[in-house]
Amino acid sequence: MVRLKSRYLLCEVCVSDRRNLSLLDDRAIYTATKAAVARAHGDYGAALSSLGFSVKYLNAHTGIVFLRCRKSHYRLIWSALPFITSLENRGQRVPCFLNCLHVGGTIRTCQKFLVRYNTQQLHRMLPLCQSEAERSEIRKSVLSCTLKKEADDEEEDE
Repeated sequence: MVRLKSRYLLCEVCVSDRRNLSLLDDRAIYTATKAAVARAHGDYGAALSSLGFSVKYLNAHTGIVFLRCRKSHYRLIWSALPFITSLENRGQRVPCFLNCLHVGGTIRTCQKFLVRYNTQQLHRMLPLCQSEAERSEIRKSVLSCTLKKEADDEEEDE
């Protein structure tokens, strides 16, 4: 038996109105990505990318998406992401684009990158705070950004 290697693309769904993120689901992202690959690379690219392609995780509050695909064909999907201009779900069209933040070999490496990325974003927000209460809230958020704490919480849930 041969193990099939995968790549995970960590993407951020960027929309102009954050309330539209609640309309998204994994099927809408899946169909939009497949259509973008078909437009950019034709039938050949659509066939190759359909093998082992899936949306592993979607957070509709933050707009973070994990896409899984085969290692040999991840560049087809990666190169088609800029061609996604809107997502359609429940009869509503949400104008957006997908920003690929990281490409990793495991979900774990993507999670580690996401923690570092969120910490950097919080540090960028710190000088923009208006009051001391906002500053203390962001400092508290920065200190709580650890992957170990999340892993401990998951073990307690089991």
